[in-house]
Amino acid sequence: MIEQQRILATAIPGPASTELHQRKLATVASGVGTGLPVYVEAAEGGIVRDVDGNQLIDFGSGIAVTSVGNRNQRVIDAVTAQINDFTHTCFMVTPYEEYVAVCEELADVTPGDHEKRSALFNSGAEAVENAVKIARSATGRPAVVTFEHAYHGRTNLTMALTAKNMPYKQGFGPFAGEIYRAPMAYPYRWPGGPQACADEALSTVIDTVHAQVGEGNTAAVILEPIQGEGGFIVPPPGFVAGLADWCREHGIVFIADEIQSGFCRTGDWFASDHEGVVPDLITTAKGIAGGMPLAAVTGRADLMDAVHAGGLGGTYGGNPVACAAGLASIETMREDDLAGRAREIEALVVPRLRALAERTGVIGDIRGRGAMLAIELVSDLEAKTPDAALAAAVNAGCHSRGLITLTCGTYGNVFRFLPPLTIGDELLTEGLDILEEAFDAAL
Repeated sequence: MIEQQRILATAIPGPASTELHQRKLATVASGVGTGLPVYVEAAEGGIVRDVDGNQLIDFGSGIAVTSVGNRNQRVIDAVTAQINDFTHTCFMVTPYEEYVAVCEELADVTPGDHEKRSALFNSGAEAVENAVKIARSATGRPAVVTFEHAYHGRTNLTMALTAKNMPYKQGFGPFAGEIYRAPMAYPYRWPGGPQACADEALSTVIDTVHAQVGEGNTAAVILEPIQGEGGFIVPPPGFVAGLADWCREHGIVFIADEIQSGFCRTGDWFASDHEGVVPDLITTAKGIAGGMPLAAVTGRADLMDAVHAGGLGGTYGGNPVACAAGLASIETMREDDLAGRAREIEALVVPRLRALAERTGVIGDIRGRGAMLAIELVSDLEAKTPDAALAAAVNAGCHSRGLITLTCGTYGNVFRFLPPLTIGDELLTEGLDILEEAFDAAL
């Protein structure tokens, strides 16, 4: 058991981490970056312990993965039992119940009460890529519409869907074709202002697709109901629902990418639930399995079943150990009401962020839902000039004080907060105290 307490035994990073980092530089490809080079020895709940004995407060959850906490006992027990049975057979060769059970749970917890099917994969990028395959197969159409500030993965197709060039796309083209980008409903930066954003953005998207793609050529529209890497952009009320309705009207598959926002992170099981939106297809990963590699595409039975037998799958997709972890994670979310806990985290964190914004005058926007929250830093509140340098300085200050934080955003000026949903209030409060210290030191 790791005591849920921050401990600074050395400087961050310490000597043992520094030595390991030299080994990393000598043997690991330089393209695999490291945001905070402390090398982890153990983790539990809201604490990560490094090889120097430092215990850091975790506001990142491995990018929204360890939502049920590191070393969750249900996950440990389920994984241990499964490993003792078998570790792999390949579901496409000799299937097993665990895969089926995960698909049953996905049918239950994802939005809508219609008949559903699922297919399991290893990563969010795989899930997105297969969702596009399914949409194209079901509709017989080629085009896919994505959005400004979107992030959907690092494969060739998902890089094409992703908006941000550095570090995700630079030098890796050419990318997959028949991908079209539409304006994102970004209330803070919408030219007509937040109040006009929903209607104007939806109208602009519809006009863009009509003029540049053609509704009859469009297989799918893919949208993160709350954008992740793009800056935790929350579309205004009505935009996502209106987009889904328009897609339905024109026979276009509406894909909700809930890889970062899913599984109780936003205070609902899925961000789509907030407005009662039922996607045709939904992609999931990250928080689904307590840190084990598991992803899924879940959707309408008629769409999912449109693909010929053998058209979906993969050697490791739906690995039995990962499936066992997924079942235990979903059980934890349900039994411990982690969606409710996410709302409690929001209630504690947002007032502190508002007070920080008022005191510092450098926070242009506070946004998000549940335990998926962000602040956008600007050097000029009126001009909304992105301040990536300040974000980097505050981030470094948090790291040196023992708080794991993450930045994001197309302009590199957004702080995102993704604590484990099991984190205690004391650690949350201490983490916010550290954040304030880091701001004071950077300003």
